Amino acid sequence: MLQFCRSTLAKDSKMETLFIDWQPSVEAFSIGSYSVRWYGLLWCLGFLVAYLIVQRLYKHLKIKDEKFEPLFFYCFLGVLIGARLGHCLFYEWSYYMTSWKGFIEMLLPIHQMPDGGWKFTGYEGLASHGGTIGLIIAMMLYWKKTKVKPWVVMDCIAIAVPPMACLIRLGNLMNSEIVGKTTDVAWAFIFHSHESMVNGELVPRHPAQLYEAIAYFIIFVVGTLIYLHWYKAQGMRQTSPIAVGTGFYFGFCLATIFIFRFFVEFLKKEQVEFEQNMFLDMGQLLSIPFAILGVWCMIRATKKAAS
Repeated sequence: MLQFCRSTLAKDSKMETLFIDWQPSVEAFSIGSYSVRWYGLLWCLGFLVAYLIVQRLYKHLKIKDEKFEPLFFYCFLGVLIGARLGHCLFYEWSYYMTSWKGFIEMLLPIHQMPDGGWKFTGYEGLASHGGTIGLIIAMMLYWKKTKVKPWVVMDCIAIAVPPMACLIRLGNLMNSEIVGKTTDVAWAFIFHSHESMVNGELVPRHPAQLYEAIAYFIIFVVGTLIYLHWYKAQGMRQTSPIAVGTGFYFGFCLATIFIFRFFVEFLKKEQVEFEQNMFLDMGQLLSIPFAILGVWCMIRATKKAAS
């Protein structure tokens, strides 16, 4: 799976550099004829981790169990539907929205084969920006049903989102997808995928997925430490700008994740052809409004506590 190999970036160079040769199996394990892929496994594990974190937060905040129970289904469907539609509409509109074949593949996890038959493939293409929009819409429906305060729900979800995002990016790493631009840094990866090739040859690239996974884990640690500081404070003061329910954690999550996402995109290979001539790619353009919203929420929380 993980090996080191020597590669020369320039034909006229006599120096060789040691890079990480990355070619893991995309399958984690098999049960009979059914195989479980790392991406799907890590995606589900991310949801489980987020579920357990929010469950613990609800107990801290003394929110009744019956109000927590439907939360998982709202989140799961909101993220999945939003991420799928986001990928299809933001990145591959011309494929999914110009034919019935594409439209069916957008909605169902199947792909039409050259012989006309259909094959189950799972959803190949999920976008984090679409998942974020889907999650916000799902939360609106959830709090209307349960009457839990909107900002409380959003703050709890925001604390739990970064570890889930971390695991999803590790899933992308296992799939050798969403690769970075070519580089000669010592920690460069040589991904064994068509996406990683230049003129038919595999070249070392930035492990952009790993950069994001590490960043999201750090964001989770920082957010958790801020929360624990407030939780352990005497009386869990609701007048604090870092109190759950002010929108601070929702803003912190959006601002940190999407500001980092904006800058890490400069190290990524474009995902679709139309991005090649763009100064800012689609991921960056979509990140800007989320980052601005996040900063606004944090400022709002601070001003509300001061008033």
